[in-house]
Formats: sequence, structure tokens, C-alpha cells
Amino acid sequence: MTTSTARREAGEGSAQEGVASTWAREDLSALSARGLRRHLEPLDSPQGPVVRVGGETLVNFSSNDYLGLAASPSVRAAAAAALERYGMGTGASRLVVGDTSAHHRLEARLAAFERAEAVLLFNSGYAANTGILPALVGPGDAVFSDALNHASLVDGCRLSRARVVVYPHADVEALSRALADTPARRKLVVTDTVFSMDGDVAPLRDIVEACEAHGAALMVDEAHATGVLGARGAGLCEELSLEARVDLRMGTLSKALGGMGAYVATSRAVADLLVSRARPFVFSTALPAALCAAAEAAVDVVEGDPALRERLWRNIRRFAAGLRALGLQAEARSAVFPIVLGEPERALAAASRLREAGVLVKAIRPPTVPEGTSRLRFCLSAAHTLGHVDLALDALRRVGVHHG
Repeated sequence: MTTSTARREAGEGSAQEGVASTWAREDLSALSARGLRRHLEPLDSPQGPVVRVGGETLVNFSSNDYLGLAASPSVRAAAAAALERYGMGTGASRLVVGDTSAHHRLEARLAAFERAEAVLLFNSGYAANTGILPALVGPGDAVFSDALNHASLVDGCRLSRARVVVYPHADVEALSRALADTPARRKLVVTDTVFSMDGDVAPLRDIVEACEAHGAALMVDEAHATGVLGARGAGLCEELSLEARVDLRMGTLSKALGGMGAYVATSRAVADLLVSRARPFVFSTALPAALCAAAEAAVDVVEGDPALRERLWRNIRRFAAGLRALGLQAEARSAVFPIVLGEPERALAAASRLREAGVLVKAIRPPTVPEGTSRLRFCLSAAHTLGHVDLALDALRRVGVHHG
């Protein structure tokens, strides 16, 4: 008689209290002991610079809503109008009957925004990165990945079944050596442009030159650069005038654009290949048309209202200067500011003390960041007032937060 059969005959537990539940309890206990167990905490308000959570009103420094568009009236109105026209669900993948004119309008608008030949939508940045890489490279090929790339790029590399060469963070000399020393049918370099947990910016011009010197393709993840960098907000590639020299640029609709979904800006040939081969695109129900319409409206705001980016960068500069005045390392490179504290318990305790001071900033712990680098991750928004920024700085000073 098996253990599970014996339990059922003894009347112990239910279908949810079987073998997997035993495994789960063991693993949850281990996570708790290391300060790594996660918990959900729902908001009772729209996303914004000030939120209601757990019965408290807090100034929010944990959101990727960099331009404050998640609750924008114009974006919400566009979504509502599309909801009336198309309904909620799309019912199928785009290759079946889930395709709508709203999807094509958004792709055309994003292609113009990115100055790209073509754009293809995905349901999330994670879906994009885990779909694009296996569609382009496989066994016999090599993919070269920055050591601090986002988990979605890491998993996309693994799923590709290509040889994965991880080069030290932002080390272009090491990348160049690896490109020269690694035999492969195809070589693809992948990197974030703004690294989501550190806020630093990739040495993109040097990476482009290394790829060109070694005949490698280049894919960049602009998730935390779109809407933040560039004269029109199109990201680091635009800021450095490198759009035409980067093969694929992945951007999300869920951060500065305030919605949900992702896209890749690339050539028509690559986009057409992804339509046939990128599994998350082929096998996922399409994004709701209302989300597409909202994103189209958000792109119009990003490109048409540069004052939003000016307010964001005013806040970034003020926060960076304030951190330096507190003796903390800080550079105004992006909207992301890490304060590395070391062990999970220190980060959790600091986040709790800041919350008592009215500031919501979540502790970031492994595996999101490497062991020994648990941190507070502050994200600035154009929707923050200078008063919000100063509140955060004063709270940091009062609770005595400093680098580990």
C-alpha cells in the first residue's frame, strides 16, 4: 500500500494534502528560515505614487510605473473605448482568431516609435524573451549573456539549447574574447540596457562594436529604458543612435507605458520568423484589444509629452544627490536606485522601518539578486512630487539605512 493510499484510507487530509503538499511545506519552512519566503500584498488603490495597502496610505517607491501612466485618464479612456468595441477576451491566439485591428495598429505605432521595420507583440516581457531566443538559436549555436541579465533572458538562453556563455557584468573585453574563442554556427549576444536590480546602464556602443567585429547578432532588453531614456523615450538605443545597429530590441508595455504586454522591434524577416516559431506567441491567447489600445495611447503620451520625462529626471537627480548627501553611492543613470544591505533579514528590517515612516519600498532578495546582495530597490516616477522624494530621503536618514 502506498503512503498516499494509506492516508486516504485513514481519512487524512484531502487531494490538496498529498505528496506535493509535503514537499511544499518542507520547502516553505526552509525558505522561511533563510528569510526568503514571499507573500502577496494586494493594493486597495490604483497604481500610483501614493497607494493604499494593508490599511495604510504609503508613498510608493517600488513600482515600475516610471511615467505615472498606469492610471492615466487618457490611457484608461482608450482602454474603455476598445473594451466597448472588442469586448474583453480575444478567445484564441493571434494565429487562430485572436488577431484584431487593435493589435496591428499598436504594432505599427510602436514600429514608428522605435524607428524599426517591424514590431511583434508578446503577452509579457518574460514571454518575449523566452520565445525569441529559442526561435533564433539552438544546438550548434552560442548565446552570450551578461551575468546580471534578467531572469527572462537567462531562461530564454536555457530554453534555446544553444551553448550559453555568461560573461562578467558589463565586461566588453571578456565578451570580445568569448566571441573570438567560441566556435558556433550562429552567435547571439543578449543584454539588458538598464539592469533592473542595479539601475546601471550597459556599455552598449562597445557591445555593438564587439558584435560587428565578430559577426554576432545583438538582442537588447529595453524594459527599464523605454520611456525613460532617449529624446523621444525610445530607450538607450535611441539615446545612443544605435537603433539600426541592434538586431532586436525588446520593450515592455508594462513599465513606463503603464499597461501589460511586450514587443520586439526588429526587421520584417525576423518578425515573420517569430510569428511561425516563437512558442509563447504561437501558443498563447492574444492580448486583449483593450490593452493594445491603452498602450497605443500611452506611446502617444510618451512621445508627445516630453515634460513627463523632464519631471522624472528632475526626481532622479534630486534623489541621487540626496543619497550621496547621506553617504550612499548613487548615480543618476536610470530610475532605479539600489541600496545593498547584504543579508535578507537586514533588507526586510529596513523595509519595515521605512514603511513605518510612510515609505513603501520592498526588500529584494535572492534569487532575484545574488546571495549576499539583498537590497532596497527604489524606483522613481514622474508622478512623484519633490515632497515625495524628500520624504524618502528623510526616512532613510532617520532610520539610518546605509550600504552593507
